[in-house]
Amino acid sequence: MTSRERQGGHIKAWEASGLSQAAYCRDHGLNSKTFGNWLRTYRDVQKHNQPISLIPAKITPVASVSGYLKLRCSGGHTLELSTNVSPQWLGELLKCLD
Repeated sequence: MTSRERQGGHIKAWEASGLSQAAYCRDHGLNSKTFGNWLRTYRDVQKHNQPISLIPAKITPVASVSGYLKLRCSGGHTLELSTNVSPQWLGELLKCLD
């Protein structure tokens, strides 16, 4: 068993135990700061392994004389871009904003 597998086993056992991190570490002879680092790394890996989800978009054609593309987000933010922006670049930008 690799150390990553052992760490993951401890994290899963802790989650199932219902104990606080400190209590679990005490019971298993683990350093609580080290366990916290394992947990942060584990969660980062889990977050990056999530499948990409699509964001629903409503496209409303509007005659524009400004030469700009406006994207309005549900949170009230507006992103204004030149109409010369490549679709690939815009796609990459939207992935980063997800």
